[in-house]
Amino acid sequence: MFFVNKFIKLRFKSRYKKIEKFKNNPLAVQANVFLNLIEKSKNTIWGKRYNYSEILNKDFNSALIDFQSRVPISSYEKLYTDIEKVILGEENILWPGKTKWLAKSSGTTNSKSKLIPITTESLKKCHYQGGEDVIALYLKSNPRSKLFSGKTLSVGGSFIDKKNSNDSSCGDLSAILIHNLPLWAKIFRAPRLSTALLGDWELKIDMIAKEAIKRNITALAGVPSWTLVVLNRVLEITGKNNISQVWPNLELFIHGGVSFSPYKEQFKKIIPSPKMNYFETYNASEGFFALNEQVGDDDMLLILDSGVFYEFIPLAELDQKEPKVLDVSQVELNKTYALVISTNGGLWRYLIGDTVTITSLKPLKIKVAGRTKHFINVFGEELMVSNTDEALRLVSEKTGVMILDYTVAPVFMENSNQGGHEWLIEFSNPPENIDIFTRELDLALKSLNSDYEAKRFNDMILLPPKINIARSGLFYNWLKNKGKLGGQNKVPRLSNSREYLEELLKLI
Repeated sequence: MFFVNKFIKLRFKSRYKKIEKFKNNPLAVQANVFLNLIEKSKNTIWGKRYNYSEILNKDFNSALIDFQSRVPISSYEKLYTDIEKVILGEENILWPGKTKWLAKSSGTTNSKSKLIPITTESLKKCHYQGGEDVIALYLKSNPRSKLFSGKTLSVGGSFIDKKNSNDSSCGDLSAILIHNLPLWAKIFRAPRLSTALLGDWELKIDMIAKEAIKRNITALAGVPSWTLVVLNRVLEITGKNNISQVWPNLELFIHGGVSFSPYKEQFKKIIPSPKMNYFETYNASEGFFALNEQVGDDDMLLILDSGVFYEFIPLAELDQKEPKVLDVSQVELNKTYALVISTNGGLWRYLIGDTVTITSLKPLKIKVAGRTKHFINVFGEELMVSNTDEALRLVSEKTGVMILDYTVAPVFMENSNQGGHEWLIEFSNPPENIDIFTRELDLALKSLNSDYEAKRFNDMILLPPKINIARSGLFYNWLKNKGKLGGQNKVPRLSNSREYLEELLKLI
């Protein structure tokens, strides 16, 4: 095992220089990625449709302008005609060759799932490279780590094998990644493959917990909400007071999918070890985009050399017919943008649906601000998920409560009544005084969002938040009723409609 550990650490060291290169030369690295994507795809159906060969006969700046004038910004719906051909097994549609894997991306609770093409290039050079970058940067900032003395417990989705005559398969991204892991990575992960890919989520939680308590777990990986479900099951089975008593060598939680802020205090309580570290990633079915540069960072380094070319749309331009679009050299510090990607998975000028705030220009770092569809702006308050997540974190620290899940919807103005926001929050320990909690939440939101503060002035437009306390397990049962259990599925935090909230309130 000593030689295995030595090999792994040497493998990751070779990545540092490449990371430093894109940190110091973001535009040059992105220009290379862009031209490489165009070159590889010029003979595909898509490449011929938009005359990619002509784009290549220019310098980067001219080529990018040409590309942006030819290729429209696309949603999944706009790309679906071509994606459907990929699903049916046709070759050379969006990317050269045949696409073997399709990631089922259900995201929040929409009834229709997206099938995102996963090519060999995107699997190896984007998703797996992103995973290796996590380990590389973690080991760099923690050289005495004993991460590889044990196993990483991953809590992911369930692979759904749908092989057709075209020999393509689809499943949750995490399951596809687990299924195709290189041998060295399989050695260091738990649970067993058969358990990890179980379709019955409740049975899987139980089996993961029972298998994991017999292992020396040194790291966790998964979505915070679902990982907590597994950890609580581990404590139920073992009768221990905290996870550190079960796995004394646990040192790292690699998390993503949702903001960690609402869950931070719960993890600190359930894992009280002073050596515990947390590492955030921005990994989606469409690609592995960003990660903490080191433990303790509250923003993420954008990975610029993994076969993803990034464009950014200012939020004010998002609904315009021809919005202003920026590259990595044109974004501004502390501004929020809708993210547009072109990838080695065959997604072209794809509006992924996430918004990011630029926190550093060199190196280029971001925070995920929320979803382009998941915000509340009924009254001009422009409330983003990043605002509500951070507000809940601040109030949790101040009041000592811990939050399991939440969603927020508008209260629409009727007749002469003002509008407002209605919250449904599931606590692990509810506040002793809900009025104090509500007041502190309101103050936190005002401190984080000037538009919200302005609309709350003297209760002229927005009334104070209305808080409903959800019974234990409400959100879990709601997802279960929708057939949406598992790490790929998330509760929608904010909505401009009351659809989700009304469904949940009926369950109370």
